[in-house]
Amino acid sequence: MSVSAVFDKTKTLLEMIKFSHTVFAFPFALMGVILASLKNGAPPSLGQIFWICVAMVGARSGAMGLNRVIDARIDAENPRTAGRHIPAGKVSRKEAWLFVVVSLATLLVAAWMLNPLCFYLSPLVLFFFTLYAFCKRFTSLAHIVLGICLGAAPVGAWIALRGDVGWQVVVLGIAVLF
Repeated sequence: MSVSAVFDKTKTLLEMIKFSHTVFAFPFALMGVILASLKNGAPPSLGQIFWICVAMVGARSGAMGLNRVIDARIDAENPRTAGRHIPAGKVSRKEAWLFVVVSLATLLVAAWMLNPLCFYLSPLVLFFFTLYAFCKRFTSLAHIVLGICLGAAPVGAWIALRGDVGWQVVVLGIAVLF
């Protein structure tokens, strides 16, 4: 495969998950960073900021990709969503699954690099990503699950810096949820 073909496929995969919208999720994680830094009395290291950003990108990319793969058959039947990348044939299921696996592996590596608690809690995050994709099918409360996923960003950043969970960040996470 040529470099141009790899670039084009990467661009298509990033369009599939609306990667450009990732920037809207960063403020939640960065609020957790600020809150944890205030509690710690010291700023985070550049390495911590880097791995928090890597975790955020891996988490959002993996979650969006997973959602697209899980919904592909339903999307194909709905005129509003039939043009999405997988139903339209722009991205194969195999390519989408590979993207999801790489994205979620990126999240796991970043969690490992941050601290043990981040890594040990990462399966819980993966559970909620998967739950959201399926609960849209049986409840109108799916956005609560999505809110939990978004509210986990500041909590995760706090855990990344402190290695614990404090009530302050739980309140922030609940605020983000709603």
